[in-house]
Amino acid sequence: MNTDRWYYRVFQSAPDLIRSLLPGSEAGLSSELGLDPADPGDRLYSFQALEIKELSHRLDGVLWPRETTGCGETGSPEFPVVLLEVQMHPDPEFHGRLSAQSLRFVQRHPKVEHLEVVVITPHHRLRLGPSNPPRLLRAVLEQVHWISLDDLSRQPDLDPLLNLLTLPIRPEAELAANSRQVVARRPDLSAIVLSMLGQRFPQYSEDQLMQIPRSLARRCVTRGLCRTGWPKAVRTRQLR
Repeated sequence: MNTDRWYYRVFQSAPDLIRSLLPGSEAGLSSELGLDPADPGDRLYSFQALEIKELSHRLDGVLWPRETTGCGETGSPEFPVVLLEVQMHPDPEFHGRLSAQSLRFVQRHPKVEHLEVVVITPHHRLRLGPSNPPRLLRAVLEQVHWISLDDLSRQPDLDPLLNLLTLPIRPEAELAANSRQVVARRPDLSAIVLSMLGQRFPQYSEDQLMQIPRSLARRCVTRGLCRTGWPKAVRTRQLR
């Protein structure tokens, strides 16, 4: 299952969500996340995907503080510039690539004074680099903030927007309830939730997929939101 593009859509839709993933954040404060669709969570940050052309390295995402924060180019301790990477599969070259991308970003953006690097992984067991890296590589990696979705999913009373991030790794039995929780608070994210459910279960029959909460499917269809990632056969039957 290719989840990188899905996470790209999540942070495009609610870039302020990154604040709850930074070191020292209080993830349980829903007031920080903009759960109201009228304030969808893009007041403080904007999301961009940048490519370092010299090395053909594409960053999953760069989150820049908006100009209204007063630190749009430099970042600040409260609103740092954030490099975001999503790594869901083993890759023994990831640590070296992440370090090279991060240092090249600093070189290309000399005005940045406050920078955080956030990496989202399914758990802590992925093999992403050498077991005994050189000191320079270790020094860079020690500054990275690693987010384990497995750990995040185990937090009690998890904020619905943070819960959205855990859908790709949730057990099947938990998906319906967690999907309802997210959409109840953020109905504008229905399409993103349905897209992930479609990716999670491409092998399911129509009848199995229709076990997904009918209200969730109806809301998406009536708003014309179901596009990619949701099986065509299901889209034709959702309102029957």
